[in-house]
Amino acid sequence: MRALVLKQDSFRIEEIDRPSMGPSQCLVKVHYAALNHRDQWIREGQYAKIQLPAVLGSDGVGIVEEVGNKAEEKWLGKAVIINPNIDWGRDNRFQAKEYQILGMPSFGTLAEYIVVDMDRLYEQPDYLPMEEAAALPLAGLTAYNALFNKGKVQKGMNVLISGVGGGVAQFAFLFSIAVGANTYITSSKDSVIQHCIGLGAKGGINYTQTNAVKDLAKSIGNFDLIIDSACGDGMNELLAALKPAGKFVFYGATRGLPKDLNMRLIFWNHLQLLGSTMGSDEDFFKMLDFCREHKIHPILDRVYNLDDAVAAFDRMKGNEQFGKIVVEI
Repeated sequence: MRALVLKQDSFRIEEIDRPSMGPSQCLVKVHYAALNHRDQWIREGQYAKIQLPAVLGSDGVGIVEEVGNKAEEKWLGKAVIINPNIDWGRDNRFQAKEYQILGMPSFGTLAEYIVVDMDRLYEQPDYLPMEEAAALPLAGLTAYNALFNKGKVQKGMNVLISGVGGGVAQFAFLFSIAVGANTYITSSKDSVIQHCIGLGAKGGINYTQTNAVKDLAKSIGNFDLIIDSACGDGMNELLAALKPAGKFVFYGATRGLPKDLNMRLIFWNHLQLLGSTMGSDEDFFKMLDFCREHKIHPILDRVYNLDDAVAAFDRMKGNEQFGKIVVEI
């Protein structure tokens, strides 16, 4: 089968053996896969415990072609979406030490076929075309956990989603709009801000402008909840934009640690700083159910052919996208 293979000295389409199944597994013919920043970080060697060769890709939809157990034949021919969690653990609040994400060290979805455990399968949401459904798993689950479990978002809350771009932030934005929160966004691109306003954002600001967050917060009476993945030296500005007892939920720190975190502001205003990662298997089911109920349509940037998958990665590396980058297998 053909797959996008990452090795120590190469990153290209190669012919590799089709994976074999165990009795509790199935073989899925992948139709679409979507990229996440995790994939690019692995490509660049900026991820923990990298094992090569690797077939990346945590997001995927396809058709079940074989099952290892005759009792599971009801799945044959079904369009499915794959839960990228592996061994989340028993506690829904946080992942176990053994936790892994599909797509390194296990071979991922950027291949013609993938073998996964049967309990990783969910029927593809029937209101979505396959290319849109492929965009949901990792980013949708991460956004759901951050927004609902940690942020406790509710209708009427003032919510700021920082750095809306291609992944988790776009789903946090879409989910927040769906529940009726007063949703605002930040971006470095004015065109993205206008697009989000067209999709229901109450407003947005270009975070490269001086005092942009401060001015927006002042105009609306500050935020109940901020969802962020950057942290870094801009974190104090975001914290200052929260109401007393407001929540700052972060699922990454792409800009590193802040040089001088304003601890006085945090304790005096009773602010809550909450870390978040992907989410449990239970959350994955809830996320899909939420998307079905509210007819959430992921924002797609571009759909590439598998032959052009490296170019898709390069687009992500250049931070050129708005929406998810999808690869047709």
